[in-house]
Amino acid sequence: QVQIVESGGGLVEPGGSLSLSCAASGNILSISTMCWYRQAPGKQRDVVATISTGSGKNYADSVQGRFTISRDYSKNIVFLQMNNLQPEDTATYYCNSSATTMAHDYYDIDYWGKGTLVAVSS
Repeated sequence: QVQIVESGGGLVEPGGSLSLSCAASGNILSISTMCWYRQAPGKQRDVVATISTGSGKNYADSVQGRFTISRDYSKNIVFLQMNNLQPEDTATYYCNSSATTMAHDYYDIDYWGKGTLVAVSS
């Protein structure tokens, strides 16, 4: 019902920057929250940043001051600007959207993308 597609990952040297994009499409009525998660090999998937109406923006301590989340409400797109990237930022980054749809308009449910890989190495 809802498709989530991430893009913008790649290989970057330490100290470099990358910008990730996430586009949500389908029969969407509204999106309350859009989030970025990341998962390194052999580790749990952790939240990186969130943006929502009312609650504003929130960041994990590990990326505070380096990453910035933003959202284009008219296009259902969320961005993640990543600056001063370090090797520990290497992970697959996933986009999550909490939304109601034409077929499920009672309450929000979560939709996930398939991820985009970010590798930080010299």
